[in-house]
Amino acid sequence: MNITKSVETLFKRFLPSPFTIAIILTLVTMLLAFFFTGETNGENALNILSFWEAGIWNNSLLVFAYQMMLILVLGHVLVLSKPVNKLIMNLTKYADSTTKAVVLVSITTMLVSFFNWGLGLIFGAILARKVAESAQQFNFKINYPLVGAAGYVGLMVWHGGMSGSAPIKVSESGHIKSLMEGVSSPEIMAQLPDIISSSSTTFSWWNLVIFLVLLIVVPFCLFLMAKKSEPTPIDLPVYEFDSGAKESLKGAEKLDHSKVVAIGFGIIILIALGYQYRAQISAGNITPNMLNFFMLGLAIVLHKNFKNFLNAVEEAIRGTSGILIQFPLYFGIMGIMKSTGMVSMISDFFVSVATETTLPIFTFFSAGLVNIFVPSGGGQWAVQGPIVIESALKLGVPLPKAVMALAYGDQVTNMLQPFWALPLLGITKLKAKEILPYTLLLMLVGSAIFIAGLLIF
Repeated sequence: MNITKSVETLFKRFLPSPFTIAIILTLVTMLLAFFFTGETNGENALNILSFWEAGIWNNSLLVFAYQMMLILVLGHVLVLSKPVNKLIMNLTKYADSTTKAVVLVSITTMLVSFFNWGLGLIFGAILARKVAESAQQFNFKINYPLVGAAGYVGLMVWHGGMSGSAPIKVSESGHIKSLMEGVSSPEIMAQLPDIISSSSTTFSWWNLVIFLVLLIVVPFCLFLMAKKSEPTPIDLPVYEFDSGAKESLKGAEKLDHSKVVAIGFGIIILIALGYQYRAQISAGNITPNMLNFFMLGLAIVLHKNFKNFLNAVEEAIRGTSGILIQFPLYFGIMGIMKSTGMVSMISDFFVSVATETTLPIFTFFSAGLVNIFVPSGGGQWAVQGPIVIESALKLGVPLPKAVMALAYGDQVTNMLQPFWALPLLGITKLKAKEILPYTLLLMLVGSAIFIAGLLIF
């Protein structure tokens, strides 16, 4: 416990808000570019500012930011629907002890997070909260912080799943070449594929094996912790999402509450999805637009009317403020690194110290470290992605493996970085210091599995 207390103190004392960190990283990048990539004069300083401004408003990256916001919002909206809420309530019936609760919560949360990280984050939080409420109601004892930690483990598998920022973006036609434009030499650009299909990243047999191992080992570790844990006191009111008060409807207001119109429109979206993306679906390839289109149609159908859907959107959109304001700053950093040649300098360093075997391990650890300062998979991909791709091509490392090494490193240190735990802590009313002892142990277990997977496969 002393270690986890020290970690919590370290984060509070030395790590400001993620937005402030993004500002500091921007200034540091500017200084490094000024002193190491050109003449130290006023013209170079102005050029760096120009590169920074151009990066902030990079059109393709701004589209990327909006796609990531929608993945989070629509995932959250889905979990606020009545069918998902009913599923959560049914699951709580089987969790009448800490051992049962942590196994149930961790397995279901990881499965849901593999589909969508926003959905998994809120699903795990609400499921943990409902288990605690059930313990209160039926008077059985649980260790609530351990159950809360189990509800957070989805963030350790999300980036290797269907909504993972890096694998889902490289499956989009033209993204890789757009990301590397102005960074790499013509020889490197000629080696770049148009896409890296989801079938070779997210749905590759080796990534699914790693996920399956996590799906077994993580709940087992939580089970062992639960066997030795002591019950904790619980004092919680019933958590309910307010989908809006009943009101008398007049005229056109009835359309907002019409089941027929909402479900019909949702079905139209799903039909359009099947037609528009039939080639990608048959090829097992997922893109951000495809995933968001599917979740939009499904969310409208599950909420059954536009009023409930929009209330859920209003609730969910609060969690996107970080992405909205921080992503452009990361894009600005990338603009400086690309235009000044810093990407090639850093990739050359990795090439000089790594081999084909060790580069994925270097990528894993560097991604884990970067995630502490850039707590966003999408923002991290924008900054670190070009370095990973160029280094991999120079050393002959398969690009799918390099992309997933970054994804694994990013996701595993979510068990240490408390930023994305904030929604869970808000819903469960737990504190970071209460779940941190358990998530730290799970981070070590997960790291061992990911490193072994990168070495074996």
